[in-house]
Amino acid sequence: MRIRRRLHDQEPGTLLRPAAVQVGARTITLPDAVSASFAVTGYPREVGAGWLEPLLTYHGRLDVSLHIQPIPQQIAAMRLRRQLARLESASRADAQHGRLADFAAEAAADDATDLADSLARGHGRLFKVGLYLTIHAPTKVELDAEVERVRALASSLLLDAQPATFRALQGWTTTLPLGVDSLSATRTFDTAALAAAFPFTSPDLPTDVGATGVLYGLSATSCGVILWDRYAQDNHNSVVLARSGAGKSFFTKLETLRLLYQGVEVAVVDPEDEYARLARAVGGICLHLGAAGVRWNPFDLPASHGPHDDVLSRRAMFLQTLIATMLGGQLTPQTRAVLDSAIIATYQAAGITRDPGTWTRPAPLLADLVSTLTRNPMTAGSAGAELAAQLAPYVSGSYRELFDGPTTTHPAGHLTVFSLRDLPEEMKAVGTLLALDAIWRQVANPRNRKKRLVVVDEAWLLMKEPEGARFLFRMAKAARKHWAGLAVVTQDAADLLGSELGQAIVANAANQILLRQAPQAIGAVGDAFDLTDGERQFLLTAERGEALLVAGPASRAAFHVIASPREIELITTDPAHLAELDEGEEPNSLPPRATRPPDPGFSEISNDHPNDEEGDPL
Repeated sequence: MRIRRRLHDQEPGTLLRPAAVQVGARTITLPDAVSASFAVTGYPREVGAGWLEPLLTYHGRLDVSLHIQPIPQQIAAMRLRRQLARLESASRADAQHGRLADFAAEAAADDATDLADSLARGHGRLFKVGLYLTIHAPTKVELDAEVERVRALASSLLLDAQPATFRALQGWTTTLPLGVDSLSATRTFDTAALAAAFPFTSPDLPTDVGATGVLYGLSATSCGVILWDRYAQDNHNSVVLARSGAGKSFFTKLETLRLLYQGVEVAVVDPEDEYARLARAVGGICLHLGAAGVRWNPFDLPASHGPHDDVLSRRAMFLQTLIATMLGGQLTPQTRAVLDSAIIATYQAAGITRDPGTWTRPAPLLADLVSTLTRNPMTAGSAGAELAAQLAPYVSGSYRELFDGPTTTHPAGHLTVFSLRDLPEEMKAVGTLLALDAIWRQVANPRNRKKRLVVVDEAWLLMKEPEGARFLFRMAKAARKHWAGLAVVTQDAADLLGSELGQAIVANAANQILLRQAPQAIGAVGDAFDLTDGERQFLLTAERGEALLVAGPASRAAFHVIASPREIELITTDPAHLAELDEGEEPNSLPPRATRPPDPGFSEISNDHPNDEEGDPL
């Protein structure tokens, strides 16, 4: 049979068709190719996740078509009863006539019983599924060789692929993206088996992705996609470790953007102002610590607290941690005692005591603490004078602008970015600690529980300070209890893995993302994450955007990060790309047809929103 139609004879607006199609008994000949179609009629008794992957990753041109049709519950139950009756009748007949047991029939009876039980309990459904293959090759000789290879591959998967003899045209159209099953060679599947046949299922990771699952990228070893839900793990923390330029910030911003669509509230500590473009696009707030007119008072007490919370004591302990970071080292016991007395005396001078009724009064400033250290008889002396002298740069010196007045804004919203680029290098660790404290008070607020993610970019800035490292460690330990995850992003493996606190932070991260590593650091990274020789070699030669997800010994997958062009515009840090974008319009909205995340937050800094925060991990 030969079908012809000239292209110039087609009416305007119609789809282009091949100039000629020659249909044979088992093949179809097109002007530039020959194809043969097969229907899968035999399947293994049990299948695992991603069992179609070998067919989907076949190196030749192979079209795989999966047609699915649900079976109504009543019809499925009736067919199962009939099947069980036939199998039981055959088994009894064999027993009466003294024949050997048919083990295939017994296995089928067990499967039918399990299906009937699952269907009756509402744990699954039945579907009519047709799996069809169409193989293409330039010539008939090459097609025969391809057919042999594909059928051998199907046999290795315990699949019986039968040619569509005298139905070659129907087989070809069945594998076209038309949604029409012209062969109707179907098999009954239950829900679990059908889910395992999902074309993008990755056999490298668990398939139980939760409601906040995020697309990380394409698997580097298969055609599957990497979908991962950090909130479905034992804890929600993560560690992203890579050398400079490997794409760690790009990956983190991409996950942040996609979590916003899931309703997750995100707070970011951004040392280099890399998240400002993203914050503007999604209606978040970007607070530039160190910029002109921006003030931050660490003495502020949370406006929301529990009936039995000792907010004043918690604030005093955090102030000790903050001042120790300001001074660049740990405090001696004598100095800490003097500082604690001075902090309590400073609050009392402002009319704030342990009585909760006084906690709404205006908080004192850092300058008031210095005055207390020099004038109060309880704290005056060599230790108090030395502390006051060391704090002078933050009160009357080069670093005073950040603390020289009441807080100008209280961050809130679905995306909050603390930008530290305007702070001097000596103040980056202090700014990171202030941002984490503000974020933690939101996370620990029992009256406003929701899924949250706290991102600490370039965490080595805080890890090099002993008090800052301890604060980050306590946050990593306590975040899970407040439905929050801590994402630690760093390019310096030595600062993170070279200390006990850093190793503890890694141990408390159920999600570990490793991108390209430097040869000098691969030894420490490989030992810390128990990498195989192949995984170490992958990280040494990985291209930008290639990563390894490590979530325990059983969940490891290499993948390539993928992003849409619009997402790239919002999150790229490539200077050349940013220069091109700056010539055009600044991104100021979400991608077309996208749903704006809930709780739109603030698009600019304001100071008319109360601080609805509570507590800290101290």
